[in-house]
Amino acid sequence: HSRNCQAKALQSFACARVMASKKKVAYFYDSEVGNFYYGQGHPMKPHRMRMTHNLLLHYGLYKQMEVFKPTLISPEYMTLFHSDKYIDFLKSITPDNQSEHVQQLKKFNVGEDCPVFDGVFEFCQIYTGGSVGGAVKLNHKDSDIVVNWMGGLHHAKKSEASGFCYVNDIVLAILELLKYHSRVLYLDIDIHHGDGVEEAFYTTDRVMTVSFHKFGDYFPGTGHLEDVGHLAGKYHSLNIPLHDGIDDQSYEELFKPIMTKVMEMYQPEAIVLQGGADSLSGDRLGCFNLSIKGHGECVRFMKSFQVPLLVLGGGGYTIRNVSRCWCYETGILLDQELEDNLPLNPYYQYYGPNYRLHLQPSNMENQNSKEYLTKIRMRLLEVLSRISPPSGVQMSERPVDAVPRGLDAPEPPELSADERPPQPPHADHAYDSEEEEEEQRGARLRIDDPAPVPPEPQQATRTLQPPRPAQDADMMEMDAEVDGARAPSPAPSPAQPENGAAAVPTSAPLASPDTAVEMEDIEADDASTDADAGNQASAAGASASPSSGSLPVASPESLSAPSTLHSPGVPASMFPAMCAPSPPMLPVASSVAIPQQPPAAAATAPASTPVFSVQVPRAEETEEGFSSVKTVSAAAPATAAAPPATHDVEELPMWRVETTTYPYADTPPFSEESQDLSAPPTVAHPQEGVEPQV
Repeated sequence: HSRNCQAKALQSFACARVMASKKKVAYFYDSEVGNFYYGQGHPMKPHRMRMTHNLLLHYGLYKQMEVFKPTLISPEYMTLFHSDKYIDFLKSITPDNQSEHVQQLKKFNVGEDCPVFDGVFEFCQIYTGGSVGGAVKLNHKDSDIVVNWMGGLHHAKKSEASGFCYVNDIVLAILELLKYHSRVLYLDIDIHHGDGVEEAFYTTDRVMTVSFHKFGDYFPGTGHLEDVGHLAGKYHSLNIPLHDGIDDQSYEELFKPIMTKVMEMYQPEAIVLQGGADSLSGDRLGCFNLSIKGHGECVRFMKSFQVPLLVLGGGGYTIRNVSRCWCYETGILLDQELEDNLPLNPYYQYYGPNYRLHLQPSNMENQNSKEYLTKIRMRLLEVLSRISPPSGVQMSERPVDAVPRGLDAPEPPELSADERPPQPPHADHAYDSEEEEEEQRGARLRIDDPAPVPPEPQQATRTLQPPRPAQDADMMEMDAEVDGARAPSPAPSPAQPENGAAAVPTSAPLASPDTAVEMEDIEADDASTDADAGNQASAAGASASPSSGSLPVASPESLSAPSTLHSPGVPASMFPAMCAPSPPMLPVASSVAIPQQPPAAAATAPASTPVFSVQVPRAEETEEGFSSVKTVSAAAPATAAAPPATHDVEELPMWRVETTTYPYADTPPFSEESQDLSAPPTVAHPQEGVEPQV
């Protein structure tokens, strides 16, 4: 009897250890994100997020995560980094009125790479809400890992769009993390340099940016090996410039030693990982030769450090490979090995002809010699050895969270299947290139079997924006062409099994030999026909590279008294800690750090103590001159007592946003030349009730 009791005790202890070691993973997704459309022929396709989500569902990964629907981020919060005029422009611009704002389109770099499309600002609110909401969960230790594949748009600048990016959700998420963490590491494995994030934190030591990217005649043209930061941020920006064709082995031999040294010297309290999938082999705009396993090894390695981790999406323009990669890396974060044979899902025909999770790299030449990689590794290790030990100063009460906490809806015990989500109403949406669309125009295939679809994600927080109007029924029923196959909306899903498991289709929508598409040949055609597509905007980003000594710093005299921003429509009861009058702010130094573990007595600090400040440099062209510094700071109330529920919302103190302009005498005035804009593309709608030909 005693032996049995001892064995049961050991078994219980082992189970407890396993449960304690299991990471809490949160996942943000909004089903609306797949309906946004950049335009005909544009390589960026938000539809890839819907494909990724469906793979997560049919692999069963959603059962091991908390699924949340992000709150729409308010325009006021976006101005913590972006300029007020730029955000006001994004709010008001539409395809119908863009011809009336020609000068602003040119000023804010909106029109070609970053087109105006229906719902562009709501699209920004959705993906930014997932990143900032994930940062809030990490701050409060509600989750150990947060995944938001909708985010990761790292090119957006303070006052302009760039590289398909409008609002920089990464910078806003890092600012949120800095409320609770004294040091944050940003890691970028997109093939393009993370210039927007690097510029934002180029002069602070509270954020270290590390970017592995293609360098040379390639967008955005920044990210030189010697760009290492400035002032307090010196040696806190690392750039790893790479050449075409780098493979898994070369990438890993460079990645692991550098990131090991970064973690040893910088000791971050949180990590933000941008996992752009355009560094994969065969990407429409990329020129690296990484496999999905090689790309995922970077995620696995950073997860091993047991530091709070925010994982975001980014680039990726061969969308069937993007969804494969992000699904595989979600499995890595959940410690799940996924079967190579893809499960049946509504987008099964995208992955033909092999219908497998992993892809084989090509035989392209690796132009990164061992001597070159060794030189880069030695130089970066030398830079890292000069980093000073972590330091900080005492802080008072923290600023209020960007997203109210405690409003999460309880997760149902079992998530049931529902009808398949509507496919986006765009004729060329499913194709990775225009050539592929023309080549497969005649091939059609019907998928008659219903398939399980994403359960409705939890509502993470109360939505503070008016509900989106219902879309036209005809638009929602229209089918996207899929790699030479048209998939009409299936019949309603079969009844839910009693055990709560997701319904499984009875037969596979397999392609017949006559209609099967040779997708690998198409990928090769895409890579050759789009060889120059990645360099379309290289000239535009050449001037955005931060260089040592070129960024000014605001002096204490240049900082004015704090101004209050209000958030209309937000009940005062949702923000009890914000309802006290905001104390005056002290002058902000060039960089302010907080200790790794702020003392408990911080709540009683004097009201005049600055809570949080970050110098956010941004080289910007204005009518008065060139280059400005944006200072973001906030002050906490002297008391945390909540006011009455009837407190006037207009009295809510918010963040202070200050901008100081430093004119250059030799800067030419801003050009007011007009720009011709082509009319928005028209989309042909199929006749209602007409069945596609088999």
